[in-house]
Amino acid sequence: MPPRPAPTAAASLIALCLALLSPGPATAAGHPEPPRDDAGLQRRLEELVRTPGGPPGVIAVLQDEKHSRVVRAGVADVETGRTPRPHDHMRIASTAKAFSGAVALSLVQSGDLHLGDTLGKLLPRLPEAWHAVTLRQLLNHTSGLPDYSRSPEFIAILRADPHHRFDSRRLLDFAGQTLLFPPGSRYQYSNSDNIAVALMAEAVTGTPYERLLEELVYRPLALRQTSLPQGYEMPEPYLHGYAVSPTEPPEDVSELIGMSGVWASGGIVSTPTDMTRFVRGYVGGRLYGPDVVRKQRRWIPGGASEPAGPGRNDAGLALFRYTTRCGVVLGHTGNTAGYTQLIAATPDGRRSLTFSVTSQINQAQTPELLQRLRAVQEDFVCALLKGKA
Repeated sequence: MPPRPAPTAAASLIALCLALLSPGPATAAGHPEPPRDDAGLQRRLEELVRTPGGPPGVIAVLQDEKHSRVVRAGVADVETGRTPRPHDHMRIASTAKAFSGAVALSLVQSGDLHLGDTLGKLLPRLPEAWHAVTLRQLLNHTSGLPDYSRSPEFIAILRADPHHRFDSRRLLDFAGQTLLFPPGSRYQYSNSDNIAVALMAEAVTGTPYERLLEELVYRPLALRQTSLPQGYEMPEPYLHGYAVSPTEPPEDVSELIGMSGVWASGGIVSTPTDMTRFVRGYVGGRLYGPDVVRKQRRWIPGGASEPAGPGRNDAGLALFRYTTRCGVVLGHTGNTAGYTQLIAATPDGRRSLTFSVTSQINQAQTPELLQRLRAVQEDFVCALLKGKA
């Protein structure tokens, strides 16, 4: 285990790394001339790694019905220089919200949950002002729930002890009593939404969320290296995640923060291989029927994940539409201490892209680097859609 950061270093990293920020505008990223051959994708990743402040490592997995291709640059561990590999574990950040969406929508398919079910009906202990919020509004981030992870009390606890063991099922206690806006009136991405989704799933089934993930997602999609831990340790082997600046050596933050304070909003650990299986099945409709899929894909224009994905972003139910210059893919993004993620697939699930970066990149901290990242991701989407992956 790497040495734990000094308290002052941990406090500053937590302020930077918790992804407590609302997404910036999901405008199309600028980009240089797109690659005209397969080697161009490799060059784009190498350029991203060499960028001042760029990530130490990147790995992308492109897959169609017959072939899989892995493109990578940089290292999985700056100490050893080891190459990133598809079976390396990593924190998947807010792409974990797609997993809570998968659980909830599977329960909608079975009739245990309904998109119109309210917090007041299933979780009456929550503040009365929240009682009219529906499952649909939680899944498409129009609930108005305040983001618990922005709470000064929550942040103070983490700054004092980044490995603090929270009661994951009481995280919403940090969110206050009121709503930010009337439910359904506008879009605002919030970590609280997916905590509430997981609690609703537990309430109707009487089953812990971790077991629901196993039964409804991991097992049907054959995810063998995916888990939702409570602690901070990473399973071996793993892609080390780093805090990066243009002037300082990368600092390993893979195990900076315990996952009990993230839980259903972003605590899952997985691998590029498993995430490829997940996004193909999730987007391709393998977990629930076409009626639920249609409801999932009622888009809110301009609703973006955090950070914004490639092209123009629109929000569905625990799913985002990325309209690029080459066509449309559906998926989710995420960022947390040491990691930035994109998972995407064509609407039929037959072509997919998993794109994993070993540093945190978002609009608030590194807007220019995010623009470059989105441009590279769009080039990979184009290669995927044009069958040149």
